[in-house]
Formats: sequence, structure tokens, C-alpha cells
Amino acid sequence: MSATKITELGTASIRSLLLKYATPGIIAMTAMSLYNMVDSIFIGHGVGAMALSGLTVAKPFMDICAAFGTLVGVGASSLVAIKLGEKDYRSANDVLANVVILNVLLGTLVMVVGLFWLDPILYAFGASDVTIQYAREYMQIILVGNIVTHIYFGLNGMLRSIGHPRISMYATILAVVLNVILDPIFIFVMDMGVRGAALATVISQIVSVIVELIIFLNPKEVIHFHRGIWRLRRDITMRALGIGAAPFLMHMAACFVVIVLNNQLKRYGSDMSIATFGMTNRFMFFFAMIVMGIQQGMQPIVGYNYGANLYARMLRAYKLSVYCATCVMGTLWLFGVIWPEGFIRLFTHDEVLIAQSIAPARVMLCVMCIVGFPMITGNFYTSIGMASKAIFLSLTRQVIFLIPSILCLPLLFQALGIMPIWGVWWSLPLCDALAAILAAVIVNRDIRKFKVAQPLQG
Repeated sequence: MSATKITELGTASIRSLLLKYATPGIIAMTAMSLYNMVDSIFIGHGVGAMALSGLTVAKPFMDICAAFGTLVGVGASSLVAIKLGEKDYRSANDVLANVVILNVLLGTLVMVVGLFWLDPILYAFGASDVTIQYAREYMQIILVGNIVTHIYFGLNGMLRSIGHPRISMYATILAVVLNVILDPIFIFVMDMGVRGAALATVISQIVSVIVELIIFLNPKEVIHFHRGIWRLRRDITMRALGIGAAPFLMHMAACFVVIVLNNQLKRYGSDMSIATFGMTNRFMFFFAMIVMGIQQGMQPIVGYNYGANLYARMLRAYKLSVYCATCVMGTLWLFGVIWPEGFIRLFTHDEVLIAQSIAPARVMLCVMCIVGFPMITGNFYTSIGMASKAIFLSLTRQVIFLIPSILCLPLLFQALGIMPIWGVWWSLPLCDALAAILAAVIVNRDIRKFKVAQPLQG
């Protein structure tokens, strides 16, 4: 995309820009969430409830692998948007090369470490002697394809930042469609079980990476692959990693929380309890990914206008994004309150598991209507390079609020004569509410500062 076209981020209507950039992101992230849902649905119906529990155990490990890709990809995407706002196109090209180099290095490291210590990691994450084989078979394939996954997510974010949200969306949809086609073939026809689900994911990402590489080989693009950029630049690497540290730590903290949660569920409940959390979390993830699509649409708009000192436009994009995210998560809240059985049956036909999952699902989703606000706020700070505040918001929820709640509430419930497993379930909505309050306090103070710098007229 030409430099002239990119300047629309600083001149066009915020509403039209968010619609233009967020719609492909929403479609792409909705499609992306189908990765998790489709795998779980096919595995739940095709392999069984214990395989579904094993997949839930494997998910935090898979998320940790993806978090290292986020460390590079999100930070670099935000940095590119800022550099384009500053009209520094040479540095933007260097960022592109650094994305590929760093993803190859980190992807290789995570693969080697993960494969070497796979079983001890999975047991620590909540696997039992029954579910370990399913988790192991799935993660062996995912780890082998880890480099491809990192490059796929990194280049996808770069496409959005240079003004190609639709191509980013098409690449994601291509991967999802291939995954949906290959899953039943590998799982049912070829009888590969959970290995088939993992293999379908990796193959579909390989195809999408090829499409992304073709785009960045085009010399007509603002940033593209060419000679002279293939070296690690310390300044770019450190700043990209610094910005990307916020979503990275968010992912790592979230993974650690799931590990603690899985172990508490196994301690006070059973493998069935882990499966219940897995199904509810996958359904919640579907809506959260729509919010992430809104975040992706907001990111280049906010980053560009921040870099151009157009704070009024930046804040309008943020507030509109919060409104949209609240509507999305409010829909999830309605599902959780009115008809949780409907989405649970998507994942399993096991009547015992269904009966045990309805009440916990209602509890976990009971405050979802307010969760979109802190999600957008954290990404807002990442988009303008204020990584420390994004890190603080995320780690406070995950580490200060949630982990102590997961550990202490079951003991409190037990002391009150209530089954301790309910303390685990209630810890989740409690911390979502506290996180929303904290985000409101912090962002309102900063909004006042930006209004003083540039009043919201025009």
C-alpha cells in the first residue's frame, strides 16, 4: 500500500476507519477462534471426553508457545504503525526483517525446549495418567510446526499495520477453511485422533504463510523484503520486544493462571471439571477473539494518530472500540445466563459431562458484559507504546487478583460448608469485575491528560 494511502489513518472519519480496519480483523479473529472450537468439537465427538480434557491441559502450553510469537509480532506491528505515522519508512522496513529473524530464532528455541521436557510440562499443567497421552500427541505436532506458527502470526499483524486488513483476513480465513476440511479427514477417515487435529492446524498455517510471504515480496508495498534489511537491529529489536512485552506477559500470566486453575480443578473436582472449563473457555474465546479483531482494527488507527500527535482522533477510536467490545461481550453474557446447555452440546454428547457443566458455565460467564472494556484498554496502551501500563493492568488481574482467588476461595468455601470446587468457579468472575474497576481508574486519568493536550473538538 502506498504512503499516501496510509495517511488516511490521520484524516478519514474514525467510525469509517474502525469499520474498515476492524471488520476484516473481526472476521479473521472469529475465523481464528474456529481453530480452537473446531478441534475441540471434532475431538470431543470423535475421540471422547477424556481427549477433550487432554486438549484443555495442552492449551496453556500451546498458548505459551504462541506467546513468544506475540512478543515479536504485536510489538513489531505497533512499532510499524508508529513509524509510519512518523513517516520513517526505512525503519519500518527494518522492523519487517526483524520480525522474521526473531520469530525463527524464538520458534526454534521453544520447539527444542518443549519437545525435550514435554511430559513433565504437561503433568505440571494438570494432566493425569488418563489424559497425558492425548495432550502429548497433540503438542508433539504443534511444537514441530512452532516456527511456522510464529511467522504466520507475525506477518499477519504486519499486514494490518501497513494497511492490508483484508489480505490479513483472507490469509486467516484460508487457514481456518483448510483446518476445517482437514480435521475430519485426519481424525475420522485416517483415524489419527488428536494428532490429526494438530496436523491439520500446522498444514493450514503453512499455506497461509506462503500467501503472506508473496505479499511482502512485492516491491510496490510500503514495506517489503529486499536486500540490506536482513540483520538484527538492536534498537528495533529492543523497542519491539519492549512493546510486545505487554501482550507477552499477558499471555504468560493467562497461561500460568490456567495451569493453576487446571490443578485446582483436578484437586477439588476431576478430569470432567477440567473438560467443563475447557468447553466454556473455548466458547468464551470465540467472543474474546471478536474483541481482539476490534483491537486489531483499533491498533493502527490509535498508533498512527498517537505518532502524529492527533490525540483527539486517537481517543475517539479508543472509545468507539470500547463500545463495540462491550456489545460483543454482552452477547456472551446473555448466552451464559440464558442457555449455557446450547453451547456445551456443541462440544460433547456425554450427558454426564453436560449435566455437570451447566451451573459452572453460568458462574464463569456471569460478568462477561464488562470484560470488553479492560481488554480494549490494555491494547490501547500497547498500541501507543505505553507497554508498562498494559503490563500492569494484565498482571494485576492475572497475578494479584486471580491466582490468590483460585487458591484461597476454595478454602473459604470449604470452611463455610460449601463444596470447594465452587470457590474455583467463582474466582473467575470476581477477578473480571476487579480488573474492570482498575482499568477505569487508570484510563480515566490518562484521558484527562490527552484532552488537555488536544481538546476533543473537530
